[in-house]
Amino acid sequence: MLLIPSVTRNSLCQTMDCVQQTTHYISGTDDGHCQLRLVDFEVHENHISHETQGLSKKHLVLRRGKPFKLTLRFRGRSWNPHSEALVLEVWLGSLSERIPVQFSDKWPNPQHWSAKIHPGSVHSESVTIHICSPVQTSVALYSLLLHTETRQTIRSFAVGSFVLLCNPWLKDDPVYMPHEAQLQEYIKSDYGLVFMGTNLNVCQRPWSFGQYEPGVLEACLKLLEVSPQHLSNENRDNILRADPVYLSRVVCAMVNCNDDLGILHGKWQGGYEGGVNPTEWSGSADILRRWVSSNFSPVRYGQCWVFASVLCTVMRVLGIPSRVVTVFNAGHDTNASRTIEEFYSSTGEKLNLSKDSLWNFHVWVECWMRRPDLGAGFDGWQVVDPTPQEKSAGIFCCGPCPVAAVQQRCLSAPYDTSFIFASVDADVIRLIVRNGVVVERMVDSELVGQVIYTKRIGSDTPENLTPAYKRKKRAQPGFGRMTTQGSLCFMHSAVMTKGLGEEAASYTGQTSSGLEVSLNIIGKPSFGESIRMSVKVTNSSSEPRVLVEHVDAQIKKYNSSPQESFWKMHKEVHILAHEALTLQHTIPASEYESVLATDEIVNIAVVVKDVRTKERVLDSQEFNISSPQISFEIEGGDSIQINKEHTVQVSFTNEFKKTLTGAVLTVEGSGLLKGKHEARLAHLKQGEKMEKTVSIMASSPGTKVLMATFSHSNSPNVVSRSFHKVSIIEA
Repeated sequence: MLLIPSVTRNSLCQTMDCVQQTTHYISGTDDGHCQLRLVDFEVHENHISHETQGLSKKHLVLRRGKPFKLTLRFRGRSWNPHSEALVLEVWLGSLSERIPVQFSDKWPNPQHWSAKIHPGSVHSESVTIHICSPVQTSVALYSLLLHTETRQTIRSFAVGSFVLLCNPWLKDDPVYMPHEAQLQEYIKSDYGLVFMGTNLNVCQRPWSFGQYEPGVLEACLKLLEVSPQHLSNENRDNILRADPVYLSRVVCAMVNCNDDLGILHGKWQGGYEGGVNPTEWSGSADILRRWVSSNFSPVRYGQCWVFASVLCTVMRVLGIPSRVVTVFNAGHDTNASRTIEEFYSSTGEKLNLSKDSLWNFHVWVECWMRRPDLGAGFDGWQVVDPTPQEKSAGIFCCGPCPVAAVQQRCLSAPYDTSFIFASVDADVIRLIVRNGVVVERMVDSELVGQVIYTKRIGSDTPENLTPAYKRKKRAQPGFGRMTTQGSLCFMHSAVMTKGLGEEAASYTGQTSSGLEVSLNIIGKPSFGESIRMSVKVTNSSSEPRVLVEHVDAQIKKYNSSPQESFWKMHKEVHILAHEALTLQHTIPASEYESVLATDEIVNIAVVVKDVRTKERVLDSQEFNISSPQISFEIEGGDSIQINKEHTVQVSFTNEFKKTLTGAVLTVEGSGLLKGKHEARLAHLKQGEKMEKTVSIMASSPGTKVLMATFSHSNSPNVVSRSFHKVSIIEA
């Protein structure tokens, strides 16, 4: 077998010259081969047939298990099938397979590569060959050779290269998805939504997956080539890439840089010097291109929604249907107990004593595939989470975990099902601590995974996935449950509490005597407005009570413990037997504006104590505060023609009840604008509008995102940030 190196020229030309030719003489002399002049890859037709239009301008991009065609054109005399055999040879790394070209109307064994010529398709100076890969061929960049063989000689030509992807349109492919609307949304769409904030005030931001941007497909292939699996054993990795389960684990680990030459460096604390604040990313293409151009140095910085969105891009490019999913109140269970412990002081301040954490939102990806390793009951959507939280088999990746296994509580199912289950269905154990001793324990079995969202097909509205992950819990003996008003009852089961001494660890709680409390945030708070809340206290006992109410407010990041309290209140409350009181409280904007930054969360907790019995009950809420919106108006609408300039007017209206100083309005957009464009005003009066006009133009089709930010010196940490989707259409 003679290996001919691949050509170095662009192999995607519609008519590619055969620039590299060798002759291998077996015996005798050359009896006159046909002269191969060029190869037509039929790029346009193949890309349409394989649903790969726009993925690359450098490579022919195909889907496995589906025939494609190329046409050979000869110089001088035509090819004589009676005296000269055609043999194709496909190469992946050092692995190869010969494919004899046959005359046939049928495909031979689907488990092997095959090539055929339809009878009657041989012309005087050309012949069209149809080639088909096996259904479970590895995802990779392949080289293709052509051998013309007579009895005396073999001539070999380096024809070029092509990319092979998974084929969700093909029933026998493990990633097959039956409905066209799903395929359009989860494979072909380059636009998505990320849901963020809190379950009390859900925010959404558009994301440009960017799979049709120049260089993105090549970056995804490069990711596979620099993975530890490929670098340590190239042949083994090349073979295993046929399996989407294997592929998803490799890609998941490579999206973060914790173990390898991965794409993103995560950062959740401190400043973002030397990189980009994660909130400023709006698409995957810029991140992937930066990673490649820096010779695979990690791009700084990412957080969960950035990790997930980049993973979704790579998986869609590779042909695996994928979607971004947000879990609100996601548990991070560090000790595999499937419980999340939270500690509060006796006055309602949340304490940083637990290694577990409750993220206000966490974003991961669901990928669609069959799971032959587990059985048909676990086919379908699989959780794949690239955010580096805990290690799986020694590396920072998570999944693929069947969503069905989470719902059915098959916690031993690979991969990482127990961890994912805790993320969406753990119990939250709240402990009130006084002088280092746990004085009350309560359990909330409804808070974690309270709602799970993804973008609805063909719409910018959320689809609620919660029932797919969670069945309704049955009440467990000895455990309190959340009441419909949101109050917490006592938990009568001992929970070991680390670091609080033997007295705390041995505490078993006491029987509730009918005291309940629930906290409710009124409306959706916005910057510049007061936070209003109501506290409902219920005394279901037959005796009046004297109570002390403590309310405490703290600032926190979405994934971490709160900082020091910025507002406190306590007062004595008298309540009659069988009475329910509603208490109203207000936190003025002036109390939080100087300490709260954009994208931070407010934690408010209330503790009510019975003065006589020392019984305490607690409830808490965490919520985000909405920023004023920035408006976009595009000349001619939100769909613009490729390579045509369009004007955009971006504006911000000061709805605060004061004049803002040092106002800055900034506009940017990858693939639409070069750099940042700013407008500045020394003073922006109440009700006054600030505007910036920019010209945008796109050189590639698909969906792109404009981003605008507004900041002012009154509250330097508060930045309003808005996004706008722009659809690019062919002229």
